[in-house]
Amino acid sequence: MQFERKDKYTIDDLLAIMELLRSPEGCPWDREQTHKSIRNNLIEETYEAVEAIDTEDSALLCEELGDVLLQVVFHAQLERENGGFGFSEVVDGVAQKLVERHPHVFGDVTVKDSGEVLKNWDEIKRRTKGRKTTADVLAGVSPALPALMRSQKLSKKAAKAAGKTLSKPELLSRIAEEAEQAAELPDLAGDDVKLRRIGGLLFAAAALSETLGVEAEQALAQYCDGFVRGYREENE
Repeated sequence: MQFERKDKYTIDDLLAIMELLRSPEGCPWDREQTHKSIRNNLIEETYEAVEAIDTEDSALLCEELGDVLLQVVFHAQLERENGGFGFSEVVDGVAQKLVERHPHVFGDVTVKDSGEVLKNWDEIKRRTKGRKTTADVLAGVSPALPALMRSQKLSKKAAKAAGKTLSKPELLSRIAEEAEQAAELPDLAGDDVKLRRIGGLLFAAAALSETLGVEAEQALAQYCDGFVRGYREENE
């Protein structure tokens, strides 16, 4: 396969580069990879893009988004070689989804604010995914998410399904109850019991974050940053 160096490349060039890397004339490392072997790469590149967003580093964000795109292209190439979908199907799928879930832009639906947009989005998603029960909706929250993020999404979806969001006092009471139960754990309690109690406490805290409109994952990350910074300042 011939390759021509350019001053500026396009998405078609990127696809051709990935195909070449995976070819017999390409890179031995790239040829050895599978979906599972580069799974963590996608996670790491996504978090590095998030770091660029958090630090408001535009140049770094451009670079990291490119790395995320590379992972998408890599997985699409692997699947195409396996006789499955390719990059064009990935693009078509997300474009179809955007058109379908924005009937107020691409159809004749009228909305008054972003709240109605999100409500329509959830209803369309639930219908197209065939999720008829609350259990179906909750099962649709990916277990691969960071646990705190998953907890908050589960709390949000459960509250929507119930048509009621627990109040701040109710959630604070639940947190206090979970904390009390955790504090009363005997030293010889089994690991399963400890995990259940601490899990309940963290889940309640995530639910409170949702009620307060705070991203629990981001809140804890910022607190960790401050925790480290405090120790650094003490030693300066």
